[in-house]
Amino acid sequence: MRSFFMLVAACMAVSAYAQKKNNSILLNDRFAGLDTAFERVLKDQLAAGFAVAVVEKDKIVYAKGFGFRDYEKKLPVTPNTLFAIGSCTKAFTSSLLGILQKEKKIDFDEPAVKYLPSLKFYNEDMDKHISIRDMMSHRTGLPRHDYSWYLFKTNSRDSLLQRIRYQEPSFGIRERWQYNNFMFLTQGLIAEKLTGKSWEENITTYLFRPLGMTRSNTSIEALTKDPDAAIGYGIKKDSIIDKLDYYPINAMGPAGSINSSVNEMAKWVITWINSGKYEGKEILPASYVNNAMSAQMVSGSGLPSKERTDVFFSSYGMGWSLSSYKGHYRVEHGGNIDGFSASTCFFPTDSIGIIVLTNQNASSVTSIVRNMIADRLLKLPYFDWNKDILESNKKAKEAAKAAEKTTSSNQQKNTRPSHALQNYEGIYTHPGYGSMELIVRNDSLFGYIGANDVTWLKHYHFDIFSPFNIDKDGSIDTSANSPLKFQFFMNEAGEINALSLKLEPTLDALKFYRSPRTIKTNAGDLQKYTGDYELNGVTVKVSVKSNTLFTLVPGQPEYEMSALGNDRFALKIAPGYYVQFEVKDNEVTQLTFQQPNGNFVAKRKK
Repeated sequence: MRSFFMLVAACMAVSAYAQKKNNSILLNDRFAGLDTAFERVLKDQLAAGFAVAVVEKDKIVYAKGFGFRDYEKKLPVTPNTLFAIGSCTKAFTSSLLGILQKEKKIDFDEPAVKYLPSLKFYNEDMDKHISIRDMMSHRTGLPRHDYSWYLFKTNSRDSLLQRIRYQEPSFGIRERWQYNNFMFLTQGLIAEKLTGKSWEENITTYLFRPLGMTRSNTSIEALTKDPDAAIGYGIKKDSIIDKLDYYPINAMGPAGSINSSVNEMAKWVITWINSGKYEGKEILPASYVNNAMSAQMVSGSGLPSKERTDVFFSSYGMGWSLSSYKGHYRVEHGGNIDGFSASTCFFPTDSIGIIVLTNQNASSVTSIVRNMIADRLLKLPYFDWNKDILESNKKAKEAAKAAEKTTSSNQQKNTRPSHALQNYEGIYTHPGYGSMELIVRNDSLFGYIGANDVTWLKHYHFDIFSPFNIDKDGSIDTSANSPLKFQFFMNEAGEINALSLKLEPTLDALKFYRSPRTIKTNAGDLQKYTGDYELNGVTVKVSVKSNTLFTLVPGQPEYEMSALGNDRFALKIAPGYYVQFEVKDNEVTQLTFQQPNGNFVAKRKK
């Protein structure tokens, strides 16, 4: 009898081992041949590298890297290589508010300004009615206004926040879905206000640390210090893999500055598949998870096409895009920032998640690889996604070239600017965007936005100029003609006082108002201008305070002036108003108020 039981036990052990081995074979069968297919994707899409991880229920079942994280040095991508995940950051930021909601510190349907008093929108109606839920689901009525943060860089989140009040909506609240990064910046600032900690500290405390995402970080500085970090690349001239600079997105961090690996992002996706729990511990409230991956706003028509009859509906939750993928409910978000693309995706009812990260700018690799894996795991018919994207891209390029041939230019030949180029110099400012400085160098006009971004402005016709980017090596690609145009305006005195740029496609061109370039002065330099001047029986007083020149006309406020050089000053709060001093033998004899309604001379009293 004892021998019989020993025989049964042995048979059971063999059966269990065989079952485990068979399950392993079946699991491997699902990924058989994918490595070769992914190498083909890498080659066909001209990508430097990418990494992919697949999770099922609470485990990583596949994780690999392909290509190079450093293309020049041929350093390979691994599942632990860090990539910038761009807008995949958004779900992290909204989750902070989900945690605060459970703690009853916030109500998603209350006006956002209740929790962040320094937040002001374009009008009072928006202040009263835009809720946190509206911001989480891109339904505030505000368009992207992305050039405000992308071109007009700042390290100050408060500075970006102050720009919102000057950013015009293009639709009413909840009238149309419009993607907006500023609204996720604002969510991060609300979390800061309620916790007393920075967004970076909150992400680490509430999410990274509990999930064991020990190498994930929130800044380019931290990314570049990691020994297994990817370098970003683009494609130049349709065929050359070209290294790109990292984009310093710190100020807009809550909308897109997280850097992570597929292995660590897998932990994040496992949490969502398991209703907010990771390794049995609640990381996110289950009620928030359900709401976040439920439709809050229709984001597009979502109609099936003739080619894609089984991919349809398009909605947005809270930091997640929602759609039907061949009959399976898909929750996904993409991410793009200079040199990097990302896709974080999961199918909640199938308990499957897919993360694809690549160091290629605006890449198709993420969607190709994601869909290839989804088809395998969901047991769907084979479809050649790589070939499909290649053909689609080819058709798009051919259509663009054909459109170029049929498009005629509206350029008026043989025209000249209304002013000498020096008259266009100055600082041009829009309060919802920022400032740029225009400077003449070697008979050409250049625009400087920040310290490093330089644009050559080539005369197009009349007072309109075309911008051309200047590469790092100083070369200008004049074949890349931008549809963007700088249009200049003048005031009643005939002085250039503004330019317009159509930086937001859904709105009219934005006006940037000019202030002249100023020079630094000290009290000693300014002392010679001080004194009393007689203007038609009225005494005008000029004085120096804290290295700044002021003028006082009886019955008017005292005006602060900025030095322009050549004894000329601008009134700071009155654009188009100037004071020109006349100097003989180093003695000031008179001043002239130069105004749109004329010039007025005041003699200096002895």
